[in-house]
Amino acid sequence: MMFIFDKKMMKKKILILFTTFIAIGCSTLKYYGEKINSSEVQTFENVNDKAYSSGIISTKISGTIIETCPKKGCWMSMATNTDTLFVRFRNYGFFVPTNGVEGKTAIIEGDLFVDTISVKMLQHYAKDAGKSKEEIQKITEPQFGLAFTADGVIIR
Repeated sequence: MMFIFDKKMMKKKILILFTTFIAIGCSTLKYYGEKINSSEVQTFENVNDKAYSSGIISTKISGTIIETCPKKGCWMSMATNTDTLFVRFRNYGFFVPTNGVEGKTAIIEGDLFVDTISVKMLQHYAKDAGKSKEEIQKITEPQFGLAFTADGVIIR
């Protein structure tokens, strides 16, 4: 039996295999909470002014994960094009990974609103994030800004 080496056929098989691996790697989405879809994502710039003027805005936005709670994964901070958003999960009904997702893209769906986070809660979040006692003691003022309560999260 003679083996015939066909360069064109081999290149075609390698290309198909490579494309398959790329497609599998690029389409890896992890869902947390309610299963949401990745379509109809709003830009943060289009919804942040509405939240300041109208109160609660139900929306779906995306951004880059800066950090997650290293203890439980019960919160995350996410960078949008113009701001950093603090994200909590509705009724602590789900959690995200505690590490390894920094720098990844997240799509979140839920409620964007203006919030005041108390000194006590800010200190609690800082403690969860592993901040030093000195850093925690420097937190003496509540924080006012936009926050997000997510019903579902997709991490790419």
